[in-house]
Amino acid sequence: MRTQRVTLCLPTDDRRRAHAFFAALGFATPGEPADDGVPEPLQVALNDGLHVMLIPTDGFGWVTAGRTTAARDTAEFLLSLAAGSPAEVDGLLARAAEAGGEVVSPAQQRPWGHTGTFADPDGHLWEVAAPSP
Repeated sequence: MRTQRVTLCLPTDDRRRAHAFFAALGFATPGEPADDGVPEPLQVALNDGLHVMLIPTDGFGWVTAGRTTAARDTAEFLLSLAAGSPAEVDGLLARAAEAGGEVVSPAQQRPWGHTGTFADPDGHLWEVAAPSP
């Protein structure tokens, strides 16, 4: 089986807020707008092969057969975005904070690169990293 595109699904408490947040970060949110003005389904295109779909929290159980999702402020996984430079890392963290996210780990130089982490408005963690020169 050959996979064309991978879609990660995350719960969201507020579609409009999530849409505005990821649009402010510069990510495409493809699709036709629903009655609330937000594309349905709400997807964030990270690149050609990877999308994140934000599913309303109350509908997430339909997909997970009633299994509970991780509580806010807990992490089951970390989404990691590659940046081309330390300035890109710093810029994305700043835009995330301005758009309503929370910088949970400020940018810093580590042995593997310049990296920082933010939480989106639903509390999902996103690392941004640029490799060391």
